[in-house]
Amino acid sequence: MGALISKQIQRYTDVKTEKKVLADLKQSCGCDFPGCDYCPPDRKNWMYAFNPDKLRINQIVWPGTHDSATNRIGIPFISRPFAQCQTLSIYEQLSAGARVLDVRVQEDRRICHGILLTYSVDVVIADVKKFLSETQSEILILEMRTEFGHTDPPNFDQYLRDELGDYLIHHDDRVFEKTIADLLPRRVICVWKPRKAAAPPAGDPLWSSGYLKDNWINTDKPSTKFESNLKHLGDQPAAAGRRYLYRVENTVTPQADNPIMCVRPVTSRIQPYARTFIAQCFARGIADRLQIFSTDFIDLDFVDACVGLTSARFGAKV
Repeated sequence: MGALISKQIQRYTDVKTEKKVLADLKQSCGCDFPGCDYCPPDRKNWMYAFNPDKLRINQIVWPGTHDSATNRIGIPFISRPFAQCQTLSIYEQLSAGARVLDVRVQEDRRICHGILLTYSVDVVIADVKKFLSETQSEILILEMRTEFGHTDPPNFDQYLRDELGDYLIHHDDRVFEKTIADLLPRRVICVWKPRKAAAPPAGDPLWSSGYLKDNWINTDKPSTKFESNLKHLGDQPAAAGRRYLYRVENTVTPQADNPIMCVRPVTSRIQPYARTFIAQCFARGIADRLQIFSTDFIDLDFVDACVGLTSARFGAKV
């Protein structure tokens, strides 16, 4: 028992120290970067504001959500705090400016996070279609994956093709250098990541897992995750020359051996430092690599930071 208590005290001390590291970094280095003061006039249509005929896919800094479809997961006040990563619906996230969704499914096509369940994936698709019907030039990246520990839903790839139909941007390595207008009226890059089923082939309406990469690490220590994100981002080529999407997640993860298991208080250790992260990308000479930036509990300031950097790239200030 004494060893366990000692370990928990040390973990508490480590987290407290790492939170201070980020707070000090923010205070000393600030949060300024090209485009940091930009506020989109209409977050629901922010891509349209940049002129679809000129904005290229590889110029965009895509605001994304982690575990996107967990707003109603589990039982309220009982199991929900252990798995909920977003409070907004998919439609509300998209309307607020999010453009990358991370959706996890299990065998029966229900959304899950670990062992906890929520609504059917049909709810996600309906929200995506509603948003697309109300906008004209917004491009989405929809990542669909089978959750760890589960098996693939039968014929799920065909389900996605049938449901999203003509909205799907077919796999093509040249997509990254095209403008939004070049892709219209197709609006969705859908990446399907099964566990055992066959990956989508080249040229398919769906994209395979190799086209959306990240370097997620399982930690609840904020400075550790912050520095890992910077390191791995620095290992990537510039977004303008890549033929895949690369995601950085501004999140930390509750750990099973830590008394604090609820998502919100844990992820709040790093969530306020999204702008600091972007500023550090510039300070370390790797801002040209940033592409997808995702978070738990997305808010408007996070969206504005990503859109602001997009505006700077679009205006050739970066």
